[in-house]
Amino acid sequence: MRRSLYFLTLFALLVAYAVMPGRASSHREAPLISGDPQADSTDLFAFVSPDAPDTVTLIASYIPFENPQGGPNFYKFGDNVLYEFKIDNTGDGVEDITYQLRFTTQTRNGGTFLYNTGPIQAIDDPNRNVLQSYTLTRIENGRTVLVSGPMLTTPDNVGFASTPNYGGNGSGVYEYNDVGGKGRVFAGQTDDAFFLDLRVFDLLYGANLSEVGVDSLAGFNVHSIALQVPKAALRASSPIIGVWATASRPTTTTRQAGSETSTGAFVQISRMGNPLFNELIVPLGMKDRWSAASPANEAPFIPSVLNPEVPKLLQLIYGIPEPATPRNDLAQVFLTGVPGLNQPPGVTMAEMIRLNTDVLPTARPARLGALAGDIQGYPNGRRLTDDVTDITEQAAAGILLGVKTTLGDGVDQNDVPFRTTFPYIALPHSGGNPWKLNPRPAQ
Repeated sequence: MRRSLYFLTLFALLVAYAVMPGRASSHREAPLISGDPQADSTDLFAFVSPDAPDTVTLIASYIPFENPQGGPNFYKFGDNVLYEFKIDNTGDGVEDITYQLRFTTQTRNGGTFLYNTGPIQAIDDPNRNVLQSYTLTRIENGRTVLVSGPMLTTPDNVGFASTPNYGGNGSGVYEYNDVGGKGRVFAGQTDDAFFLDLRVFDLLYGANLSEVGVDSLAGFNVHSIALQVPKAALRASSPIIGVWATASRPTTTTRQAGSETSTGAFVQISRMGNPLFNELIVPLGMKDRWSAASPANEAPFIPSVLNPEVPKLLQLIYGIPEPATPRNDLAQVFLTGVPGLNQPPGVTMAEMIRLNTDVLPTARPARLGALAGDIQGYPNGRRLTDDVTDITEQAAAGILLGVKTTLGDGVDQNDVPFRTTFPYIALPHSGGNPWKLNPRPAQ
């Protein structure tokens, strides 16, 4: 009980003073990466699998704001992008295990503009004109220990005629042999799992909180990679692991009329750990540098955690007193983990999502997470159902200081239900859904 109360108090400080109300997790978070959506990670999730608690599920999503009608060249992973999950299981800020995914696009018939030449009835249907395959590689301390594939991504959900019975013609989930047991992998288009009202950018919900109650990401898709890995394949002497996702491109791109080629070593251009970190903690002039940095080289960014800008803005706008610095409470949440919960022994300050894999999932996850006494969610990992926006706003209003409030953005859950089995994230929205095309839908 003492540990839970300590964690709740610490988390209250985090959300009350460190996060502005209602930002999307990591959509277009840095200047350079906002121009490269195929490498732009929108979210990272890490949690003990609810229906397979001897495993951990990792999900990374890319390509923000995919419009389901975005054809004829529908969205896909980048062939020249190296996508990676990185796991630190010793607490030193250096990855001990890396899962790499590389994608290859095949166009079966270059003589048509069509993504599909007829209904797609299976993941490998001949009518699927443009398809992607991928390989999964596990690396331990620089040594390749397994390669699995090729496997196919799921097709984009083009529309009711092109992709009938979507989700019923093959799940896109593959089983592979991991260290110490079976793993599962999925890659393809999904619903965007983040939910909130993004009109925060219109002078904080219209300057008078009138612009709330609409999920701004409803109806949009992303491309997601999901891994379900045996705990034994991730842990070392401690049950606590740290996770972050990256995307890298070759150093050189050469363009000619109608073509381009890429050469050279891979350079990291995208990084995703804790939601909101790059948006709200890292200053604008350092965001691209942070995207390219390793957690082992966190030193230039630690001052922004210990003396963050956001509390100064909260004092200016809302009159909430700025806490004294240095903000060691924020360092525990973002850089080291919370003592007694998800801080590994001998930890080095490094930004990543930290997950105590011994904390088993609850049968009924609380939407408000720590504010409701549920410590299975963020920042002990991150679940799909964690309502970061309402947690932030209620804590910012002082709910844990005795202030009675039900403050929120009016968006309490995702626009479509999450799946109950791997990969858990919801199926993508159909390009045939007419409401997305109608700026004034019938009420």
